[in-house]
Amino acid sequence: MRFPPRTTRTGAIVALMSALLVGGTAAVPANAAATAVGSICYGALPSQAYTTLRLIDSGGPFPYSQDGAVFQNREGILPSQSTGYYHEYTVITPGSSTRGARRIVTGNRTNEDYYTADHYVTFKLVNYSC
Repeated sequence: MRFPPRTTRTGAIVALMSALLVGGTAAVPANAAATAVGSICYGALPSQAYTTLRLIDSGGPFPYSQDGAVFQNREGILPSQSTGYYHEYTVITPGSSTRGARRIVTGNRTNEDYYTADHYVTFKLVNYSC
């Protein structure tokens, strides 16, 4: 069973709340809504994500040649890491003739898996304990 670390980035939210409580203003990044990484219970993932996670654990074969490629984190939503730290894998979308928008992005830490259903707009750290 996988037990990834539970991490969130809430600095922008804390700064905003502090400013509001004190009655001041805060300089909040334009992408403040995207700076937090949420959490999703393993049991709440779509069934196709389980298939992808099993393929990752077994080393493939993967349905798309892009699977396993380095994820650049250009959006800056996931915690900042060196290039090569993250890798992406397709979560098949039923009825889609393309790869669709769903992905699992893995980190180098033991079983650090993020799920995105909207092609890197938001990420949720997979919580294997719920």
